[in-house]
Amino acid sequence: MKVFYPVLVTVLVLALVAAPVFAAGKPEAVAAEGKLTFALQSEPDGYDPGITNNSFASPFMTQLFEGLVTYNAAGEIVPGNAESWTISPDGKVYTFSLRKNLKWSNGKPLTAKDYQYSLLRVLDPATGARFADMLTVYVVGAEEYYAGKGAKEAVGIKVINDYSLQITLKEPAPYYLGILAMWVYSPVNQEAVQSSPERWTMDPATFVSNGPFKVASIKMGEGLILQKNEHYWNAANVRISEINFRFILEPATALSAFEKGEIDGFREVPASDIPRLRTSSDALHILPSFGTTFYDVNNTKAPYSDPKVRRALALALDRDELINNVLQAPSTPTMALVSPGYVFNGVDFTEAHKKYGFSAKADVEQARKLLAEAGFPNGAGFPELELSYYTNATVKKMVEAMQQMWEKNLNIKVKIAVEDWAIYYARIQKMDYDVGAMGWGGDYLHPMTFLQLFTSTSTNNHVGYKNPEYDALIAKAINETDPAKAVVLMHQAEDIFVRDLPVISLYSRSLSIMIAPYVKDWTFTALANLYFKDAYIEK
Repeated sequence: MKVFYPVLVTVLVLALVAAPVFAAGKPEAVAAEGKLTFALQSEPDGYDPGITNNSFASPFMTQLFEGLVTYNAAGEIVPGNAESWTISPDGKVYTFSLRKNLKWSNGKPLTAKDYQYSLLRVLDPATGARFADMLTVYVVGAEEYYAGKGAKEAVGIKVINDYSLQITLKEPAPYYLGILAMWVYSPVNQEAVQSSPERWTMDPATFVSNGPFKVASIKMGEGLILQKNEHYWNAANVRISEINFRFILEPATALSAFEKGEIDGFREVPASDIPRLRTSSDALHILPSFGTTFYDVNNTKAPYSDPKVRRALALALDRDELINNVLQAPSTPTMALVSPGYVFNGVDFTEAHKKYGFSAKADVEQARKLLAEAGFPNGAGFPELELSYYTNATVKKMVEAMQQMWEKNLNIKVKIAVEDWAIYYARIQKMDYDVGAMGWGGDYLHPMTFLQLFTSTSTNNHVGYKNPEYDALIAKAINETDPAKAVVLMHQAEDIFVRDLPVISLYSRSLSIMIAPYVKDWTFTALANLYFKDAYIEK
């Protein structure tokens, strides 16, 4: 069988033409190794790749773990733990040949059995995997096993031998290799997990990983120190010896630390400083992202269960003002879901958004009309809206602006509530909120990474949206082998989404990062994945 390297995924990545992946230039002189200090504005709610789904964990997942496939500096899917793979003629059976020199960070061998254990663990409801649907939707027998209606042995994840793993899909999915690059498909060490199922990632002694770096120190609320993993299969080409990830919650504080030389880089540059930094610093990078910022709306709670109320809230916001005066970073206003970047037959998927006729300006007249039709003329009788968000300086400014717009344009009362991310996200999952700051960064370069979120069975549907027609179209699109027909089905699904507006979309976002020019060969993809495995320091 011919060894297959995916052309489709590569084309999708390259379709993000406006510098979707940034890799610093490489000069002739190369430093042998170096230590890097990088600041993050939010602490993730966990470091277990089989459980977490929040983007704050991404910088740790990309350094500490590696799956069967990964991304290179050009944003292409390339071999990771698997040195090659084959795909059956019907597109359903993927057979991976693992590298013979794979080891865990503790030096013990990593085999196909570890992958099988890890993926079956994701399918155990007791694990609480938030990306379980990345398996249940695609893999044979996974949905039944996850629901307690099928046997473990019937799941299409088979060990052929120590170095060969086979995954069988229900139907062909041309973008499945992109899904395989998600961290939920990363292996976890069975011995480490079983030694302390809920705390194995909280202690360096039990935090066993398989990526280019390993955990050396954990200080809750302060940060993590990673060291080069000498047992990584490609350790000879890893030149950073240590990464000190520090949690600096305020972007202004992070910028100050950067300008004083205390840190080498950070994400989420303060919006008010971007105009100055554009002209004065060669360390600023603003990159397009395959992501959409939206606000979750509790569809199960009155009055937000009424689509007219949700649309009124959406139309009452001036996205131009939010982007230009609050965010102050290049972003595209939207009321749809899918972000620009997926190009099929030379046309971006989001070109179809033009038919919706949305304006980036607030449509106050229509918003008030809809609110009146929902039973709240001029806002009369509308309950106080709680607008929730997680601790973040930029989001704080955004919700304050939204509060003012809703109170002015709809004559309703809006109360702001803020919590640390872990507490906040737990509330979102429990549906204990009215409207809450959220968003989604694509996990693979395909519209389905967004559209699948709001199926009624999605583990990431935290708004309570249920529409059988939407579910049916998504299921058909997933199973459609003709890409052109799949695009039509996905457009039809997004039409329903825009009609119902289960969330309030604001803009397709960009990403900002400051990193010192002496840090070379770092990679930041349109999927917001930051890689230091090829990086080095040259001062």
